[in-house]
Amino acid sequence: MVKTTNFLILSLFTIIVLIFFSCYPFFKREVETPQQALVQVKWFYPRFNDDMDIDSLSHAIAKDLEYIDRLDSENTFTYGPHEYTCLEVRDSLETFLRIMRNASDLNHVNRGIKRNFRIYKAAGRTGKGRVLFTGYFEPTFEASLKPNNLFKYPIYRKPDNLIRIDLSLFNEKYENETIIARIEDKNVYPYYSRKQIDVEKALQGKGLEIAWLKDPVDAAFLHIQGSGRLRLPDGEVMSVGYAASNGRPYHSIGRYMLEKGYMDREDMSMQGIRHFLRMNPGIIDEVLNYNPSYVFFSVKENGPFGNIQVALTPGRSIALDSRLFPKGALCFISCEKPVFKGDGKIDRWTPFSRFVLNQDTGGAIKGSGRADIFWGSDEYAEIAAGNMQHEGELYVLIKKP
Repeated sequence: MVKTTNFLILSLFTIIVLIFFSCYPFFKREVETPQQALVQVKWFYPRFNDDMDIDSLSHAIAKDLEYIDRLDSENTFTYGPHEYTCLEVRDSLETFLRIMRNASDLNHVNRGIKRNFRIYKAAGRTGKGRVLFTGYFEPTFEASLKPNNLFKYPIYRKPDNLIRIDLSLFNEKYENETIIARIEDKNVYPYYSRKQIDVEKALQGKGLEIAWLKDPVDAAFLHIQGSGRLRLPDGEVMSVGYAASNGRPYHSIGRYMLEKGYMDREDMSMQGIRHFLRMNPGIIDEVLNYNPSYVFFSVKENGPFGNIQVALTPGRSIALDSRLFPKGALCFISCEKPVFKGDGKIDRWTPFSRFVLNQDTGGAIKGSGRADIFWGSDEYAEIAAGNMQHEGELYVLIKKP
């Protein structure tokens, strides 16, 4: 009898383990394909709860629909192991919004989603289901349309000699792989690095300057954020946004400063980096040029815009790796956000969850274990974006066929 009982317990345990790992086939290596990036959830659903207002969600979804309507109706998106058309994605967003608007309480929301939607979980870093969340915001910098002794650090529009080469045209083994390059004397070269552009002045005098900033660190952070507002001497404000990059890999200057011993981890934030470099101007070029990636801008109206060319919604728009996750996807995240003290400093971090839309991407957002939240353009946005380095979970929702 004891042996029979032990056998039954062991068998039940084995079944549970098999069920769990059939739902979450976690990889020990980095996720490399869209099919690996999302794993369908069949048993362990999150509790869907949203800490923001329905109007901001409706606004973000409306922007998503603008993007979907620009595409061919038969265009498909990859959600893990499944494919969905534009029409299915549109129907999914509209159904979801009806559920959210008509739900009488949180239980109604959760029942409606589980009944009508497939849920996928991001595989996370090395497939362990955990996602590192960071933040970005739209900064405002003092700038001038003409250079002088005060404003001498330019930002550039996309150069005509920057080209994107589709490698799959040369060999099918390079499917979905591209490089950014320039052609000079009938030869193809990698595009200029940050050092070549900022220090060696590779683009100077070519008429590509949009504006000049006061501080090279301001320009570097504008590159990292991907968009921003420029306040001109006459009080006018213009918006600039991402147009292209030089194709070089993004290297974190924060990580570099930690490795060199310039800063301690507890002091590491956007604000901390800015303060340290202000106090140590002699290493600014060394630190900034560690990151060879360089961003080119264009003047925008009613921005900032994400990579699907719709205006971002503060708190509702996120950036994911565009190679792995479907553009415009409806997502659900759980992580931590800052709570301020009266003096505008962070008092503590508190758990939160909300529905968001995948409307952007970024040079530092690589892999299925990275996500960047767009916080907006106010003081809270700047501090939240500058300090956020928290792990959480990311889910993607799509209506059942």
